[in-house]
Amino acid sequence: MTEVTSIHAPKIMKRFMNAEALRYLFIGVCTTLVNLIVFTVLCKLVHMDVNLANFISIVTAILFAYVTNKLYVFRSHCASVGELASECVKFCGARVATMAIEMGGVFLIYNILGFDELIAKCCTQVFVVIGNYFISKFFVFRGNQKKSGSPENVQKTDGGSADCTSQERAQEL
Repeated sequence: MTEVTSIHAPKIMKRFMNAEALRYLFIGVCTTLVNLIVFTVLCKLVHMDVNLANFISIVTAILFAYVTNKLYVFRSHCASVGELASECVKFCGARVATMAIEMGGVFLIYNILGFDELIAKCCTQVFVVIGNYFISKFFVFRGNQKKSGSPENVQKTDGGSADCTSQERAQEL
């Protein structure tokens, strides 16, 4: 019998394939399903215009994604309502970029190239999910907590209040 040798993943793969990434993958699939189900219902059952249905399904998915990413993926906690509002605005604002990719992609694939609307929608999802992970991880939910994780070591923002923190990020530091 030959001995099986293990293949070590490059450092970058190890860094991103952790519990957080797996939670994000699961929530990303759920968010994609919310997006696709709302889109399909609006297109097929309500007979809504494809582009309007796409917009509504994306907005619904963004709201679902914010809550689930905050609570289950990045485990972000905010010290005040103002910080929560700021985090939510950053999240939604960042998702506008991937929303533009999705809206443009569906328009191009469906309206210009003539593919089925669901095929157009599914094709764009790969780019959207990958882009959203990096935007969420490095822009929206990046914790600003020092090693000990104690409240007195939470870094202050320019406004003087503690930033929202991510439990996962605090453990990494």
